[in-house]
Amino acid sequence: MGDSPQSTPVHSTTELPLTERLAARLLSEGEKTAAFFQDLTPEQWNTPIYETGSCWTIGQILSHFVSTEQAFADLIANILDNGPGAPENFDIDEYNERHVARLEGVQVNELLMQYLNNRGENVRLVQAMRPRDLQRQGRHPFLGIVSLEEIVKLLYRHNQIHLRDVRRALNSPPE
Repeated sequence: MGDSPQSTPVHSTTELPLTERLAARLLSEGEKTAAFFQDLTPEQWNTPIYETGSCWTIGQILSHFVSTEQAFADLIANILDNGPGAPENFDIDEYNERHVARLEGVQVNELLMQYLNNRGENVRLVQAMRPRDLQRQGRHPFLGIVSLEEIVKLLYRHNQIHLRDVRRALNSPPE
């Protein structure tokens, strides 16, 4: 008998602690996001996605992901350190505009590397959490007072929403 690979039980991801499931989801969604951006043609990077505000292009969406990953890491760390989360008067739109503008001119490969590094940091933060940490409450600038579990879930859902908008813009016929 022994410990051969055939006798080793296989565990489904639903049997893993929630922190591990969330970390795995962050990792897999981050890889999908990077692969999506890597498959774009150079012409597609300047495709406008939104018609309001700064009318972000696909390249600016990636810049937004880079800055958002860092902001989420800071927010999560703050709440884990018993902080309140985002300040009550935090202006998320101003923050996003300012941070996307700071990354203007950064090459796509560098942005992708920064995005993956920042996502990796968030995966490590979640992996280091105890399951009860996910119940800690803090202020997210859009959601208000929520648990860390909801904040972590928003991290990958946020990108999914923007990528849906990018896919729509790429599939829409030119005007």
